[in-house]
This record gives sequence, structure tokens and C-alpha cells, in this order.
Amino acid sequence: MSAHSSLHLAASPIEAASDDAFPHVAIGRLRRMGRLSAPLPTALGGEGLCEPERVGDLRRLLTEIGRDSLPVGRLYEGHVNALALVLRYADAETREVLARDALDGHLFGVWNTEPKDNGLTLDPAGRLRGAKSFASGAGFVTRPLVTARMPDGRSLMLILRLKAGERADLSEWRVHGMRATATGTVDFSGLHVGEGAVIGAPDDYFRQPFFFAGAWRFLAVQLGGMEAVVETHRAHMRATGRSSDPHQQARFGRSLIALESCRLLVAQAADIVAAEALPPERVIAGVNLARAAVDQAGLDVLTLAQRSVGLAGFLDDHPLEAQMRDLATYLRQPAPDFALTGMAAHVLDCETPLHALWPEVRSQGCEA
Repeated sequence: MSAHSSLHLAASPIEAASDDAFPHVAIGRLRRMGRLSAPLPTALGGEGLCEPERVGDLRRLLTEIGRDSLPVGRLYEGHVNALALVLRYADAETREVLARDALDGHLFGVWNTEPKDNGLTLDPAGRLRGAKSFASGAGFVTRPLVTARMPDGRSLMLILRLKAGERADLSEWRVHGMRATATGTVDFSGLHVGEGAVIGAPDDYFRQPFFFAGAWRFLAVQLGGMEAVVETHRAHMRATGRSSDPHQQARFGRSLIALESCRLLVAQAADIVAAEALPPERVIAGVNLARAAVDQAGLDVLTLAQRSVGLAGFLDDHPLEAQMRDLATYLRQPAPDFALTGMAAHVLDCETPLHALWPEVRSQGCEA
């Protein structure tokens, strides 16, 4: 199935009535269309979307899904992230086993954040103790990739096998937006590693540049959320006959500049990560440049749409209302100031001319 085919995620009546509901219909649609297995290489039954030469296709798919639904985009991005880590670090036998799980329709995810006083640990006997917090898809992701701290202090990646609804606590997920992601706490205490799979060597999860540089994937999803807001902004102006107002035109024009600038920067970030041709610090700086741009532009797009649409956009039956909540929430990624200042510090300290910091990489096989 081509990654270019159009994807529209229809909601069930329950999902349409409440954005608190997990998007079963949308995830089922992704499953039926082969999207859950698409990141796998063709030799393992997928479409090779995690291959460097397919980075443009993966980026566009993430944006397309995010445009239709940011919660679904967040869940799918986590699924892709988990499979990308499996393909990079797991041994051949483990890759084949987990590829079969993806082909069978299991939803994967990456859960790394932990409660302050109950982080996940692995004892010498292979038993787990502790939990993961802010785990998107808790109760619905059946193949989570987690990191567990070993007795020597290093962290090991594990893919664990869960049943739907198992070990998940969603009681504290009371948020402004992104409610449908079913983000919660999952306690793994008592589970044995033999019930899952070890991925790679200790501390592989934190290897750079891929630990930080993989952020380009959630940026691609956020870009889709920005597209949805700008499209709703435009539709409202046209429907209300205000598209000829020069003040409205100016606001909408600034929205387009923000959106299209981010599209270019996210494409550049995806390409330089896929090419693996630059020093790790330069790759991370390029991704953080895109991250800082999307963070600011997303807030700008929201503000411009709110000012143009006005109070109508805050009514719960207006499409902009849910879009604004989801995008504003999803933009709140960890350590935005660290990403911005780290990128700026790298550029200030290096001798490379600005025009040559992130050279074109499309000629190396990465599609923009």
C-alpha cells in the first residue's frame, strides 16, 4: 500500500461525541490499511517507511495523520518510534518476532517517563519493579518499549507483552487537550523480562544523535495539527464573508508564513537525521532548530486563528475549539528552552558558515 494514498480517519459516534474516548475506529483504520506494519522493511512484510530513502514518505504520513487527529498522530508516532528503535538495535531474531506482532496488528509505543519515586527497575533475577508515567495509549498499547534501570545503574530497553486494559491507571489524565491519547501510569511490578524481549545493549536508548534527533517525528505530527488550525481559520473566514478584510488577510498571511516555514524546517530535520552524514551535535542542533520554530509558530498560528475567528472558535461545536486544545497541549514538549539554547550555543561556537551548517542531503537519497 502506497504511503501517498489519502488517509481520512473517520470517528465513531462515541468518539465524535467525546474527545475523551480512545480513538478505536481510527486506530482500527490504520491497522486495516497496513499502517501499523508500514515502518517495517519489506523483507519483514512492511513498506520500509523507516528506511532512509523513505523519510519523506514517513514525514508526510505523520503530518497527514496529525492533520486529521493529533491524538491519533501522537499514538502512531509512538508506534513508529518503538519500531524504529527495534529495527536499529534489536538482533535479527527479535526483529522478526516483533515484526510478526506488528503484522498481527499490535500497537507499539515508547514509555520512558517515570514517577519520581517509583521508576522502573530490573533486578538480577529478571523481575521488574516500578512504573512508567505519561504513557500514551496506556491500556491500549500492547507492545510498549520501556527502559528499566539495572543494578549497575545502566538502562536496558525492553519490549513487554501486555493485554489490553492491563496494569493501566488513567485516573490522573485530566488535561486541557489530547485527552483521547489515554495517557496514564502503568505499573510493571512483578512482571518478568522473560515475558518480553530485550532490545539492544544497555544504554542504547540514550545513544546520540538519535535519542534527541527522533523529535523530528513528533514535529511532523504537530505540523499536521497546525495545518488543521490554519485550514479551519481559512474556512471560517470564507464562510463568514470576511476573507476580503485586509486585517484578516494580514493575520492569515502570517499564519501561512509560519506554517510553510515550519514545513521546510521539519523536512530539513528529517533529511539530516536520515542521512547520518553530519556530526551528532550538528544533527541535534538541526532538529532543535525545527523544534524551536514549530513551538513558536504553533503558538502564533493559534493566536492568529483565535483573533480572527473570535468567540465562535471557543464554542464546543466549532472545529477550532478541539483543534486549539489539542495543539496547545501537544506543543508542550519537555525542555523547550534547553533545545533552543543548545542549538544556538552550537551555532555560536562552530566555525562553519551559516549557509553550510545543514547542507542539502537529498542527493544522498533522502527525499524532501
